Amino acid sequence: MFRFVILLLFFLPSLTLAETEVYLQVLGIAQDAGYPQANCYQPHCMRAWENPELRRLSSSIAVVDTKAMNKYLFEATPDIREQLYQLSKAAPDSEYRLDGVFLTHAHIGHYTGLMHFGHEASGSSDMPVYAMPRMLDFLSKNGPWDQLVRFKNIRLMPLGDGAPVTLSSRLSVTPILVPHRDEYSETVGYRIEGPKKTAIFIPDIDKWDRWDTSIRTVVRTADYALIDATFFADGELPGRDMSKILHPFVSESMELLEDLTEEEKARVIFIHMNHTNPLLIDGSPAQMEVEARGFRFAHEGLKLEL
Repeated sequence: MFRFVILLLFFLPSLTLAETEVYLQVLGIAQDAGYPQANCYQPHCMRAWENPELRRLSSSIAVVDTKAMNKYLFEATPDIREQLYQLSKAAPDSEYRLDGVFLTHAHIGHYTGLMHFGHEASGSSDMPVYAMPRMLDFLSKNGPWDQLVRFKNIRLMPLGDGAPVTLSSRLSVTPILVPHRDEYSETVGYRIEGPKKTAIFIPDIDKWDRWDTSIRTVVRTADYALIDATFFADGELPGRDMSKILHPFVSESMELLEDLTEEEKARVIFIHMNHTNPLLIDGSPAQMEVEARGFRFAHEGLKLEL
């Protein structure tokens, strides 16, 4: 019975998507550098170098409002060209306005795609870019990003921790500060509230016990929780002390959330996978373990009703 409930939850959003007003679409699932990663010629990368169908884009999601006829991008990744194309196939630019980009932090997989809004590329005009104060300061004072601001390719939109941004009567977005390596900016996740459902998007965070918020509580107060899955387990990086890498392993997250109900576990969707993470390999024992324990993992093109 529990297995039936999990499968029903997995397919239900797609079944009702045609009737929904707002939906979330996954545009990328890999860690910042994508999959396969540059200069990686190990077997786990070679399979994707040799077969382009196995390649995966840096983690990003979009939210589409079919009533307001607009869409929002979360993260400006190095793969933004392909991701905007995929988004346009689902919500054509001729019909839907791209009304903003929400950034989480200043690591390469999360903001460097902004370059494609510049005059050397699409030459956008006043594209709203939502970010926290340190992130806005970083973009304003460092090239080439400051040129985007000066040329008015982008318009910086300030965010505050826990302060909702109301985008329409059907959609609001709330940034949530999370602990992470903050060399150039703070790091946030997002709570995205649609007319029917709520999603949490936390692609990057340090170990869960470093956060003053319980991830169990977060999962229980949302319909979907797309959370950091950079590494599957300890030992994934041979020759490196992974205790110094603070991302929560997928194995740790599953153990921490093991006491959730089956319905609550099915809300958890792992995303942002390093090129070494076996969750990137379809049919892998890692994928089977995640599903057997009642959790889920993201795939590009996944759509979720909001």
